[in-house]
This record gives sequence, C-alpha cells and structure tokens, in this order.
Amino acid sequence: MGKGSSLLFPASSRFFPGQRWINISLRTLHLVGLSGTGYGFLGNGTNFNWRAFLLLTIVSGTAMMLVSIWSNGIWLLQLRGQVILLKLVLLGLILLQPLYHAELFITVIVLSGLISHAPGNTRYYSLLYGRRIDSIP
Repeated sequence: MGKGSSLLFPASSRFFPGQRWINISLRTLHLVGLSGTGYGFLGNGTNFNWRAFLLLTIVSGTAMMLVSIWSNGIWLLQLRGQVILLKLVLLGLILLQPLYHAELFITVIVLSGLISHAPGNTRYYSLLYGRRIDSIP
C-alpha cells in the first residue's frame, strides 16, 4: 500500500460532529448488551431473553467498528481492529455452538480486557507490517 489519501485510508483520521457522544452511547449500549448476555449465560437466566442482549452486543459493537473504520481504515490493519473482528466471529459462534456459549463469552471478555488495556505498541501493532503502524507506510 502506497502513501496517499484514499477513502479507506485517509491521510489523517476523519471525525464528524457528535462522534465522541455517539461512541459513548454505543459503548454504553454495548455494556448493557454484554451484561444481559452474561446474566443469561453465566447466571442460568432461564426464561431470560439473552438473544436480544447478544444482538444488542453485536449490533453496537459492529456500529463502533464501522465508526472506527470510517475514521481511518488503518484500524483494520492494527491488532486492535483484528481482535475486534475475532470477537465478532466468536460472538457469532455462540449462536452456532450454544453448548460452548459460556466459554466463548468468557473468551470474548478476556480478549476485550487484554486489547483495550494493552500498551499502544501492542494495540497499534500490524501483523501485515510486523511492527506498530500509526499511518500507512
């Protein structure tokens, strides 16, 4: 990938008015979805609609991901973005492999904690480039 501006990889990150509050709102919805899903999975919430909470988790997470990609597609090349994509796959597997819902759910939480609190050199690491990237080389 060469230098230069493009729709997916702009020269500098894009922002839109209210983006911060949209991200805060999406994170809040995400936490509500995660909490409800956790209760359903780990608290043996019989007669509890955990699927609605799982859907809220997936939809809010996807929306946050799309905002990040729109801001700068470099997110897709960094470990922080790739871990999020993996988490979406694991959440989707919960619907396909319900016997392992608790294990998959805990794995998603562990991955979330690790990548969100990892040092910048880890979060911004690119498997493609084999080093931290802050812009397209």
